[in-house]
Amino acid sequence: MSTPYPFTAIVGMSDLRLALLLNAVSPAVGGVLVRGEKGTAKSTAVRALSALMPRVEVVPGCRFSCDPAAPDPACPDGPHAAAAGEARPARMVELPVGASEDRLVGALDIERALAEGVKAFEPGLLADAHRGVLYVDEVNLLHDHLIDLLLDAAAMGASYVEREGVSVRHASRFLLVGTMNPEEGELRPQLLDRFGLTVEVAASRDTEERVEVVRRRLAYEEDPAAFAAKWAAEEDALRERIAAARALLPSVRLGDGALRRIAAVCAGFEVDGMRADIVTARTATALAAWAGRTEVTTADVRQAALLALPHRRRRAPFDAPGLDEEKLDEILNSFEDEEPEPDGPEPEGPDGGGDDGGGDGGDGGPGGGQPPQGAHTPDECTTDMPEPRREQAPETAPAPPQQEAAAPGAGGEGGTAAEAPAVAAGEPFRTRRLTVPGLGEGADGRRSRALTAHGRTTGARRPRGGSLSKLHLAATVQAAAPHQRARGRSGPGLVVRRDDLREAVREGREGNLVLFVVDASGSMAARKRMSAVKGAVLSLLLDAYQRRDKIGMITFRGADADVALPPTSSVEAGAARLGTLPTGGRTPLAAGLLRAREVLRVERLRDPARRPLLVVVTDGRATGGAEPRLRAERAARLLAAEGTASVVVDCESGPVRLGLAGELGRSLGGPVVTLDELRADTVSALVRTVRDSDARRAA
Repeated sequence: MSTPYPFTAIVGMSDLRLALLLNAVSPAVGGVLVRGEKGTAKSTAVRALSALMPRVEVVPGCRFSCDPAAPDPACPDGPHAAAAGEARPARMVELPVGASEDRLVGALDIERALAEGVKAFEPGLLADAHRGVLYVDEVNLLHDHLIDLLLDAAAMGASYVEREGVSVRHASRFLLVGTMNPEEGELRPQLLDRFGLTVEVAASRDTEERVEVVRRRLAYEEDPAAFAAKWAAEEDALRERIAAARALLPSVRLGDGALRRIAAVCAGFEVDGMRADIVTARTATALAAWAGRTEVTTADVRQAALLALPHRRRRAPFDAPGLDEEKLDEILNSFEDEEPEPDGPEPEGPDGGGDDGGGDGGDGGPGGGQPPQGAHTPDECTTDMPEPRREQAPETAPAPPQQEAAAPGAGGEGGTAAEAPAVAAGEPFRTRRLTVPGLGEGADGRRSRALTAHGRTTGARRPRGGSLSKLHLAATVQAAAPHQRARGRSGPGLVVRRDDLREAVREGREGNLVLFVVDASGSMAARKRMSAVKGAVLSLLLDAYQRRDKIGMITFRGADADVALPPTSSVEAGAARLGTLPTGGRTPLAAGLLRAREVLRVERLRDPARRPLLVVVTDGRATGGAEPRLRAERAARLLAAEGTASVVVDCESGPVRLGLAGELGRSLGGPVVTLDELRADTVSALVRTVRDSDARRAA
C-alpha cells in the first residue's frame, strides 16, 4: 500500500518502538536487529518509522544523495559546486534475500572499463540508502558475504567497489534495521555484534490487545488514507520530537560516573571487545536526548544495557538469549556516587493504562474520525515508554536431570513399545569434519568443497547467463589476443569484446543439509548409551551451526520413524528436540532410512544446489516386522544408488560386538566411525575414510 501504516498506531511492542526511535535520534547507535516469530509487526514498524524521518537536503541530480552543506569530496558524481539543495523524504531501501553482490554495492561495466577506460558505475542499494533507512528482512537468510559487505559499509560509513584495478568509493551512512525469525537459523556471533541494538518481539497473549490489533488493521486496510489522517497529528508531534532530540543530542553530557557504570556492566557480563561499551554509551546518550535531558542517568545506562547487551552476552549457540536483570541491578547499585539530578523536565504523558499490547504483522485500527476510545496518544505510546522487559536468562540453559535408561524389560527389544524417560545429553565435544565428496555449487558455508563466489581462483570460464561475476583478467586477455589483427588493431592496446570476457572460477566451501537419523529404540536405552549418543548428536549439531549448515532430524523406534525436526537452519530447535527425545521399543531401521529418503527427495526439489549428508546414529540392529535386516539393507542401497553421501556413527559398545553398523555402512557406501573416533582429538582421519568409501563405491 502506498500509504504507510502510522507508527503511533502500532499496538504495544514498546521495546521495538523505543529501539527504532533511538536510532532515528542517533544513527551512530548502529541499527536494530529485531528477532521474533512471524506475524509480529516487525516489517510494519520499520516501514512506519521511515515516514517519521526528517526530510534531507540533497544536491540536485546527485545519485549518492550528497548533502549540499557538506558534499562528499570523493563522490563519483562530484565534485559538486556550491548551490542550493532540494529537500526530499528520507528513503527506506529494502534489501531482498536473493540480492546479488552487484545489486548491493553497485555494478561496473567491465567491458567499457577495459575497452574504453571509462569508470561506468551503476550505484547499488548502499548508495540509495545513504542518509536514509536500509531494511533487511530475514537477515539471517542472507548470504554471509553480503552481510559482511553490508555491515562493513554500516561501520565505515562508506562503500568500496574494487574490480580488477577499477575502484569506486562513495559515502553510505544509513539506519540499518534487520529482522529475523530465530526458528529459521541464527546469525554468527561476529555479525550479531555488528548490530547496535536487539529486541525480542512476540505477539501479545492478552485478548483485548489482540482485539485492538485486528480492529486497527481492518480499519487501515479498508481506507488507508482515512486511517492515516486520524493519526496525522500524533505523527507530526512524534516527528517534531525526533527532530528536537536530534538537535539536543550534541549537548548531552556523558559523565565519568555513567561511563564507569557502562564499563562495569559490560565487564560484568563478559562481553567480547569494546563495541558493547561504545554502543551502550551512545544509546544512553540518545535516551537522555529523547527524554529532553542533557545529563545521562543510571536509568539511561540500565535501559541502554538491556537493549545493547543481550545479543553480545551469549557464550554458545545453545545458550538462551536475554540478560539477567538482577545481576544488572546488582552491578549498578554497587556504585555509591550520587545520581545526578535531571536538568530538564521529564516528559509527561496523559494518564492511562500502560502500553497497548503486542502487535502482529500489520496492526490495524478502528474507524471513526478520532483515535479509538482507549487508544493511547503519541506521548503515551512513544514518549513515556516503559523500559524494555527481558526474561531473566541464565548463562547456560539448564539441562534436564540425568535419567537412568530403561531396562530391557521396560521397553527394550522385547516387543513392547514402552517409552523410557528422556535422558540428558552428555557433554558436547569438538567433532571431526564430515564432508560430502565431490565438488558442489551450493550456498556458501564451511563444510564441503564447492564452486563459490568467494575463494581461491582455480580456473576461468565463459560467463553464465550473460552476467559477469568476477573477471579473470589473464584469461580475458588470452582470449582476445588472437583476434586483434582481424579487429583492425595494429598498434598498442587491446580490443576486447563481450565474447572475450572470462569469469574466474573460484573454489571455496559450501553449507550442506545434514540429516540425522537417530536410533531411539530400546537397544540404545537398555545399554545406557543414549546419553553418550545425545552428546555426540549435540556435538554434531554444534559443528553444523559453525559450518552454516541446514539440519534435520529423524528418529525411529517402536513401529515407525518420525520427522522430529524438518530441515531448518535453526540448530537451537534441533538441540531442543534432542533434549526431549524418548527411547524404547523395537528398531525399525528400514523405516528410518526410507523416511530419510523421502525427506531428501523433497529437499532436492526445494533446493537442488544444497547437497545432503546423511548421518545415521545407530548400533546397526534391525528388529520388528518381516525380514527387518533385509529391508534395512535394501533401503540403504536405495540411498546409495541415489548418490546420497552417508556416514554411520556406530554406537555399539561392550567387549562383544556384532559389527552390524559396519554392514549398514557398506550398504550405504559411506564410512563408519565409532563415538570415540568422532572426536576431533582422536587419531582417526575421517576425510581419508570418506575418500576410501568413494573408491569402494567406484569399484
